[in-house]
Amino acid sequence: MRQLTIVRLAIIVLLMLVSAYIVSPLPKPELVRNLAFWQDPRARDFAIKQGLDLKGGLQVLLAANLPGGAQPTADQMESARRIIEDRVSGLGVAEPIIQLQGEDRILVELPGVTDRNLAIDLIKQTGQLEFVDGGYTPPQGGLTISTTFGLYRGLLYPETSANAVPIDASREITEGGRTVWPTAFTGEIIATADVGVDALGSSVVNFTIRPQYQDKFRAFTQEKLNQALCIVLDQQVLSCPIIRAVLDTGGQISGNFTPDSARSLALVLSYGSLPVPLVIETTRDIGATLGADSVQRSIVASLIALAALMLFALLYYRLLGVLAVISLVFFTVFSLAIFILVPVVLTLPGIAGFVLSVASAVDANVLIFERFKEELRAGRSLRASVETAFQRAWPSIRDSNLSVLITCAILLVFGNAFGASAVRGFAITLALGVLASLFTAMFVTRTTMRLVFYERAESIEPRRTVLVGA
Repeated sequence: MRQLTIVRLAIIVLLMLVSAYIVSPLPKPELVRNLAFWQDPRARDFAIKQGLDLKGGLQVLLAANLPGGAQPTADQMESARRIIEDRVSGLGVAEPIIQLQGEDRILVELPGVTDRNLAIDLIKQTGQLEFVDGGYTPPQGGLTISTTFGLYRGLLYPETSANAVPIDASREITEGGRTVWPTAFTGEIIATADVGVDALGSSVVNFTIRPQYQDKFRAFTQEKLNQALCIVLDQQVLSCPIIRAVLDTGGQISGNFTPDSARSLALVLSYGSLPVPLVIETTRDIGATLGADSVQRSIVASLIALAALMLFALLYYRLLGVLAVISLVFFTVFSLAIFILVPVVLTLPGIAGFVLSVASAVDANVLIFERFKEELRAGRSLRASVETAFQRAWPSIRDSNLSVLITCAILLVFGNAFGASAVRGFAITLALGVLASLFTAMFVTRTTMRLVFYERAESIEPRRTVLVGA
């Protein structure tokens, strides 16, 4: 039993050190950040994410703009909401609020947005990509489309957006005095699109072609070899490169991309066109509801409350109070590490959920300690008192926390169904905190009690109870 206790203690110490490192402001190398493979790469900064009410951000209200004033269907609006949600998630925005308002509006709230224009452009774009037959043979040199490494992957070199030329509904355009033919393919041929880097270190957008279009794309590029293929996005000509090789499974769009513009294009291509045209009705920057000073005061108040709680435990439970303090410190650091790794965005309701989970952790320790003292007063040995205390306290701890988790599940469903992100944030932090408190009570507290009291297991005199409080 002692050997198992030592192993458990080593696990606790390791978890504490790892959690403290995650929570600390120390810079994390790329290797460490990549361990959080389930997170978006842009969110792997190992920092606590703050919501709109704590950090401020951008609010955009979008309205449907169908021809003739027609009303969109509920399915169209829901599909548009989901596409915008996917685009925003790709930006790495923490806990965005994207919800329907009425029958023809979508409210978008983006906490901590730093590039306001990029976010707005990404939200409103329709993402209609077209490949247009240039209908002519350009002079030698300049932009080309070719395969790389012997694979059927092409390179599409667009010009800068400053050279973009609008096209009309007939899909006939002119560029440099030349007539360009109608659309050969639409963006639906694109299967995937992501950001990459070419051999020169420049940002590119890699794309793949859907299997059902690969034969047609191969035949087209073979027929139009050494001719121009214009790339058109949202009725804007990006470039007309020369086809220098036969393509089928995919390629690259590269040129004068910045990392942000390449990422924006990849996101638009990945998530497709909006099912209904949207216009921006209002935009406004939102400051933090609490303000920096209020946030600082809230942190100080929380630390004072935690210190007062620990002092009470030390004075009332004595030696057991020391173990309670150890458990509370572990619980706090461990919970914050979980919030960072998930990641969880802390809003004001989310902080309230975490505070309630602290109360749950304290309650579990109180139940264990009181049962332990009862067993000692009944004349049991220290070893037997520890084990019996956990066995008899467990049903109460389990049932009370299970009730909280069920409530959290109900709140989470409600928050998802009605777009109430504040309710969802409260439910998530409370549920994670409760699970962390269960682990702390049944693993950490149990291990430390075994480590301390098993050393005194040979002495079972009732006077030993003065060590654990009256």
